[in-house]
Amino acid sequence: MKLKQTLIICLLLGVASAQDRPPQPRPGDDPIAQNLFPPDFVMRNRQAIALTTEQSEFIKTEVQKVQARFTDLQWQMMAEQEALASLLKQDHADEAQVLAELDKVLNLEREIKRSQISLVLRIKNRLTSEQQAKIRELKHQEAQR
Repeated sequence: MKLKQTLIICLLLGVASAQDRPPQPRPGDDPIAQNLFPPDFVMRNRQAIALTTEQSEFIKTEVQKVQARFTDLQWQMMAEQEALASLLKQDHADEAQVLAELDKVLNLEREIKRSQISLVLRIKNRLTSEQQAKIRELKHQEAQR
């Protein structure tokens, strides 16, 4: 039981601490990242990829919609993490309760990641094939630096 608690605590601390995370794969190493384009990267390179005003407005609108949802989900996740931490502080934590609370945290993380992928996918689908090729090239160049 203590081993499980220790593992859960270590897992949560590892997820929460950006400094302890392993280095992120470079775009060239990740087949998913190669084919999706974060909104900030697209907007930063809008001239280089000849982004139209309509495309730019679409991206801004989509990001604004998603940001409100992300904030709500992050606050919910913080509350659930606090609840999980509270359960883990007990000398004899109830395994079923802890795992149920962990499921809540993991479900929120899943929803956040799903929303992120959905956003970048909508952005990708608004770009032309030529724009996508150019943004891939720019990502590759940035990764080389």
